[in-house]
Amino acid sequence: MAVDMGRRRPFVVRHPSVLIFLAALALFTVGVTILAEGFGIGVISTSFVKTLGKTLCLCLVALAMDLVWGYCGILSLGHMAFFGIGGYAIGMWLMYARTELIVIESLAAAPLPPTPQEISDGIATQIFGVVGASEFPAVWAFAHSLPLQLAAVVLVPGLLALVFGWLAFRSRVTGVYLSILTQAMTLALSLYLFQNDSGLRGNNGLSGLQNLPGLDQVPQSVVSMWFFWASALALGLGYVLSAWVVSGRFGSVIRAIRDDEARVRFLGYPVEAFKLFIFTLTAIIAGIAGALYYPQAGIINPAEIAPIASIYLAVWVAIGGRGRLYGAVIGAAFVSLLSTWFTGGQAPDVNLGFYTISWVDWWTVLLGLSFVAVTLLAPKGIGGLIDLLTDRVSPDRHGADLGPEPGALREKEADR
Repeated sequence: MAVDMGRRRPFVVRHPSVLIFLAALALFTVGVTILAEGFGIGVISTSFVKTLGKTLCLCLVALAMDLVWGYCGILSLGHMAFFGIGGYAIGMWLMYARTELIVIESLAAAPLPPTPQEISDGIATQIFGVVGASEFPAVWAFAHSLPLQLAAVVLVPGLLALVFGWLAFRSRVTGVYLSILTQAMTLALSLYLFQNDSGLRGNNGLSGLQNLPGLDQVPQSVVSMWFFWASALALGLGYVLSAWVVSGRFGSVIRAIRDDEARVRFLGYPVEAFKLFIFTLTAIIAGIAGALYYPQAGIINPAEIAPIASIYLAVWVAIGGRGRLYGAVIGAAFVSLLSTWFTGGQAPDVNLGFYTISWVDWWTVLLGLSFVAVTLLAPKGIGGLIDLLTDRVSPDRHGADLGPEPGALREKEADR
């Protein structure tokens, strides 16, 4: 009876680490709100609030990367493509709606009221004139509708991941070959978007996304807080969802797939279905993170989807400690904020006499060296330090074997 009552307790109560994370996130959110310009005393600038909001979005996509790589063992080098797709989906509506207001206002002085077709032509000319076009591409068919574009934030990355994953996993492509395939997908998408006839303004990308249509009178200090709150909420919900996915028997199976896929398949589990579910779910999470990130960044272009972005994402998770949800969050936040400090010109140059180290140029080198050092010297990443502080030990592996011979997965570990 005691066991049954324990199982009926809320998920967050049964997993104190999740409760601790949510409490820390709530405390951080309240602190920023009090110190920010929008609703607080103005100690934190609006630009830094946007930086913090973007960092929370990067923490969310890092969670997705940790799920697919740290727990399921799929090193995807294409998840920032899903991140960018989410940004393009919401950016199309933001740019359309804002341009529509500008066109309607400019045509208001005409002797005759403008027709819907004249308004549509004016919007298309304003948006696509920079690439020498004046008509809406087919991909913009639903750009006028916020609900449909929000649906696209979820559906487009999810469907792309579902199709790609189904083709790759049913062919049993694994390891480095799968990583190369995901990187090739990202590169192909990036190169396509660089073309002016892609329908998304080529290298110019989508800009002015920080301006919410119809809310021109609302100061950016307030808008930035809205997005910061939304990013914090999304990260909190994403963390709870991720923790729920990796808990229980489902989590044990995906970790077993990471450790020994052939043995899990021998035991009768549908390995491809588990991998496809995780790959698709994490793509959707990445798309949502991108949809919150780029309105705070103000612009998105194809360079954001380049393969190097997904490599950076893997580095963040590795530095934070893969296979630990809090490690992915710590790694993304740490590297993102440190990158902002180094590349923003705030870090002082180091004069060696014969050469001056400018961190704007040397930051990527430092990041690469940090990744190598973590891989060789501290494979558990920053999250490993938390393990030491909390005296976390490995699971008790003295239960009954779940396979035909002693292996990585035991009964007591599977029940966790």
